[in-house]
Amino acid sequence: MRKTCLDTVYELAKKNKKVIFLGSDLGPGVLDNFKKEMPQRFFMEGVSEQFIIGLSAGLAMEGFKPYVNTIATFLTRRCFEQVAIDLCLHNLPVKLIGNGGGLVYAPLGPTHQAIEDISIMRTLPNMTIIAPCDAIEMKHLVRKTINCPGPVYIRLAKGGDKIITSDSENINLGKGNLKIEPKEHLFITTGVMTQLAIEASKKIYKEKNIKCGVIHLGTVKPLDKEILLKWIPKVKKIVTVEENVLTGGFGSSILEFTNECFPENSSKILRIGLKDSFIDKYGTQELLLKNNNLTVNNLVKKILY
Repeated sequence: MRKTCLDTVYELAKKNKKVIFLGSDLGPGVLDNFKKEMPQRFFMEGVSEQFIIGLSAGLAMEGFKPYVNTIATFLTRRCFEQVAIDLCLHNLPVKLIGNGGGLVYAPLGPTHQAIEDISIMRTLPNMTIIAPCDAIEMKHLVRKTINCPGPVYIRLAKGGDKIITSDSENINLGKGNLKIEPKEHLFITTGVMTQLAIEASKKIYKEKNIKCGVIHLGTVKPLDKEILLKWIPKVKKIVTVEENVLTGGFGSSILEFTNECFPENSSKILRIGLKDSFIDKYGTQELLLKNNNLTVNNLVKKILY
């Protein structure tokens, strides 16, 4: 997914001379083709994330379209003030590409685990947040960020994720996709957690003959109000799923929306995500997801019981 995202930025840069890439200590080999062909628009800085946010703001004010790439925790935690004041306050068209959303950097511990990046970026006015479910959706959404007038946060998963986006789907910023039509129950998800929800939905149907729908929101902010207005009132139970802390995260945004539009339906929403604490274990992403009950079996359990 990361390679697809950066390759798409390279494609955009070949077509638009205003596109600039800025990286922070990403190591050799990242976008070598970009660096060789367009060196005047390729900047690889050292461990200076706050600086490159300011630099990207200045470039945007001069009419350029910067794409900034580094580890997600550094873009969100370390650079929060710069993102808020330099980018969001001025509503500048800077795209922030966060490597390792969620528990991708599981072996590196809590300093690198972006478990609250969605919550952090949701608080900022003018910020758009996207969390694609696979490489195909990533490619389509990143292409469309070029025309987004304000800042965008792009949450990257680990890569190599199963492809679940079909060619028939209409992929646009701010629009969700109905992956499986619901009957009485519904998962509402974002990012690669949509893959877990689809597996859980299939398991529920196979074992219990119960049809459980899946709505994927590749854009976390702004929410697709149209798809939510259509389906929330039609089902009896909704489970939101996210690889982010529950506090202020994706599920919170669904609850807030429901409370505003259908307050009588808020009680049927159950959120699944990471608990409000730093992850105290090391290992693989899969192991930490399991330790935090972000599994197919737990999703099945939450729908059925």
